[in-house]
Amino acid sequence: MIDKQIETPAEAVADIRDGASLAVGGFGLSGNPIALIEALLAQGTTGLSIVSNNCGVDDWGLGILLAARRIRKMTSSYVGENREFERQFLSGELELELTPQGTLAEKLRAGGAGIAAFFTETGVGTQVADGGLPRRYAPDGSVAVASPGKDVRTFDVGGRRREYVLEEAITTDFSLVHAWKGDRHGNLVFRKAARNFNPLAAMAGRVCIAQVEELVEPGQLDPDAVHLPGVFVHRVVDVGPDIVKRIEKRTVAAGGN
Repeated sequence: MIDKQIETPAEAVADIRDGASLAVGGFGLSGNPIALIEALLAQGTTGLSIVSNNCGVDDWGLGILLAARRIRKMTSSYVGENREFERQFLSGELELELTPQGTLAEKLRAGGAGIAAFFTETGVGTQVADGGLPRRYAPDGSVAVASPGKDVRTFDVGGRRREYVLEEAITTDFSLVHAWKGDRHGNLVFRKAARNFNPLAAMAGRVCIAQVEELVEPGQLDPDAVHLPGVFVHRVVDVGPDIVKRIEKRTVAAGGN
C-alpha cells in the first residue's frame, strides 16, 4: 500500500492550477475542509470551477475564495447564506449551475462510481428539466447564459408510469474533504453531520485531498467503521483536533439543563 500522508495543506494543494475544477465537501459550515481552502487562497489559484452544496459564508469556508474573486463557476444546491455570492451572481461576475440537493449528491456519487448518467423524477416539469434557469447574468440584468433543456423519458417503475429527467454525473480534477480520522493509506472516518457531502465529493475527484483531525497507522481503524476506503483518496493531511469548526447559527435554550 502507498503512504499517502502529506506534511502540510500547502504542499497538498500545490499542483491545483488556475482553471481547475474542484468538488468540495461540507454542508453549511459543517465538514468544511478549511485548512485546504485557506492554503488554496494563499497559493493564489484562480478561475476555479467548484462543485459544493453551498459556498460557505462571507468570511469562512469557500466564501473566502469567493471574496477574493478566485471562483469562476459554482455548481450548488443552496446559496442563501452568502451576500457576496448573491452580489456576484446577480451582477454577472459568477456563473451558477443550481442543482437540486439530492440530484447533486447523486451526480457526485455517480461520477465516483463510473456511472455516466442516471434518470430521476426530481425536476420534471420545471426549468431544471425544461431549461431556462439563469446561469450567468449580463451587467444590465438580462440573462446572458441559461441552462439547456434535458432529455426526459417515460419509464414504468413499480407499476407507475412516470417521466424522468436525465442527469449527467460529475467528475472534477480535484476534491477537497474534511474527515474526523484517517490512516496513511487514505481510509477515512467522518463524524456525525460532517459526513454530509464529504464522501461523495471525495469520490468525484480524480485526485482527492483529505484533511483529517487525527491520523492513525494502517490497521488501527476498525474496517467496519470506515466510511470511505482509501482507493478514493490520494493525499492525507493531519490538521489536528484543534482545527476551527464553525457553525452558522447557535441556538441556546434559556434555563435548559
